[in-house]
Order: sequence, then structure tokens, then C-alpha cells
Amino acid sequence: MNRRDLIKGAAALPLIATTMSARTVAAPKLIKPKRLAPGDTVGIIAPASAATPEAFDRAVASMTSMGFKVKIGNSARGRLGHLSATDKERLADLHWAFSDPEIKAVWCIRGGGGAPRLLGDVDYALIKKNPKIFVGFSDITALHIAISQATGLVTFHGPVASSEYSEYTRSNVLNMLASPKSPLSVGRSEFNNAKESALFRGVEITKGKTRGRLTGGNLSLLAALAGTPYALKDIKGKLLFIEEIGEPPYRVDRLLTQLRQSLDLKSLAGIALGIFDDNSVDNAKDATPVINVLRDRLGDLGIPVYYGLSFGHIRDMITLPYGIEAELDTSAATLTFLETAVS
Repeated sequence: MNRRDLIKGAAALPLIATTMSARTVAAPKLIKPKRLAPGDTVGIIAPASAATPEAFDRAVASMTSMGFKVKIGNSARGRLGHLSATDKERLADLHWAFSDPEIKAVWCIRGGGGAPRLLGDVDYALIKKNPKIFVGFSDITALHIAISQATGLVTFHGPVASSEYSEYTRSNVLNMLASPKSPLSVGRSEFNNAKESALFRGVEITKGKTRGRLTGGNLSLLAALAGTPYALKDIKGKLLFIEEIGEPPYRVDRLLTQLRQSLDLKSLAGIALGIFDDNSVDNAKDATPVINVLRDRLGDLGIPVYYGLSFGHIRDMITLPYGIEAELDTSAATLTFLETAVS
């Protein structure tokens, strides 16, 4: 993640968010959105950074190839510096997508930076009144955490609309959103297993099998939310999933230390780590420094921790639903969803 963008986003958060803090005193009841069906309409929005015209064309093609119609937010194709549009315009598109009765799923075109800037002005009551599938990852973590904790809506850490959908990614997202099964086990794709980069190898940091409700996202965003009204709360007994890209070991250390100092990570049921790809052309990149940091910062918690499940800034990725009961098995290198995420 771009740390300068994160700092700007965090600085733009209000010091006090009365509506948000009032709603998160008690955990809201879990709300499962309706499943997608062929011919349903998907709303594509850009609540963070701008996407290129080519990325938009790819996104529309991917959605239509999966059998969905597409509506695009008014500001989604825009560009304003590193953002897609002003905060007000991006927020309007988010509210429009949840308000439009024709739209059955809200799909973010990409992450990037800027999503935390919206949190203080999101109409969480509107979203709770109009529960829908909401998909994205990376910077979209900020919206996932805020929406999940304020409304109880199950949202989905999964491929953005502009992702290049491999068959693995496509089948996983459709199994989760359109053809749900329970229980459903996922783990490491054959493509990821075959990668030469050491960063793609699975590692049992702390062995064990455990269950809990899923929460988490991008490491930089989880750390950026710490100390704000939108930080992770009530994590006791939950399964935390974490992914990151392009951060050197010393920054991963700093970010995990911030989480340790702001949250009682020992109270978690377990931690599922994705693939911390460095986005480098060096396919033989040594993963030892990163893995050593993960062992040092997470290996002493006394809970199961596994590195290398198929999620993150990678080609083959699983879709993770917030709030759903799941089981992590480090020996089998699997994450099993114990209930469906849609109704």
C-alpha cells in the first residue's frame, strides 16, 4: 500500500463520529444479503482510487461474462489526482448503488487509496435498510470494517471489478455470491502452489484447528484504522484474516506491532494470512525476512496462525465473507466456511 495515501486518508477522518460510535456500542445482528442470480444488475463504483479506461472495459466484460448486467456510478470513471473523484462524489455513488432497487450487488472497481476519507459521512442506516452484496479488497478494507461493525451486513473481501478473473477466482466468487454451499472448504490454488516465488509457499506458523467469525483485510488499512472510531472492535473469539503487498519486512513489523498494541490479538481464535506478494519481477524473491517477522509478531500469541492461503493481491484468490463462522485448519491449509454468506 502507498503509505502517503494512507496517512492522508487517516488525517481526513473526523476526530469524533457520533453516529458511528453510537451504533457500534453493541455488535449488530448479522444481515445476509440476497444471493445473485443470472441477469441481476451489478453497480460498479470507485470509492477509492481511479481506474484506467482499460480497467473499466475489463471490469464490464468480466461482469457480463458472469451473466450480470452493469450500471456504473456517475463519478466512477473520473480521475482527481490519486482519487477517482471528490469525497462527496464518491460517497454519492456509494449511496446511489445501495439505494437503487435495480442493483443487487455493489462492486468496487479497484482499491488504491482514499476509502477511509468517506467513513465519517457514510449513511450506515441507508445501507442497513438496503442490504446488498458489497465486494472489494485492499483499500476497500476500510469500508468493509466500518459497514460490518455499524450494520451487521455480511460484505465480501474479494476481487475488485477490474481484477483479471482466473477460473479459480471466478468460480470462488460465484460459489460464494450466487451458488452458496455449506460447509465449503478453500485453501491454496494449484497455480499458487506452482509459483517459484518463496512468498507463495504455505507456512504453519502456529499449528492448530480453530473456529470463529471472520474479520480482517489489508494490513496497512487495519493499522491505519487503529485509534479511530472505525477500528476493529470486539475481536475476541474471531478469525482474523490479513493480506498485504509490497511492504518490506520492517514495515510489516511496524504495522503488526501497531495492531498488537491497539488490539488484544491473543483473544482471537486464530489468524489466516494470505500471500504477501511483493509485486516484484524477481520470482525467486526470498520470503525468509517476511516470514520471520510474521513468526516473531504472531507466533507467540498462543493461537493457530497460517501463512499462504489464496487471498491478497494475487491472480488466484478466494472470496472471504465478513461475519461468517469459519474454521481454520493449519495442517490441512484450509479455511472452511461453516455457513452460507447470502440468503
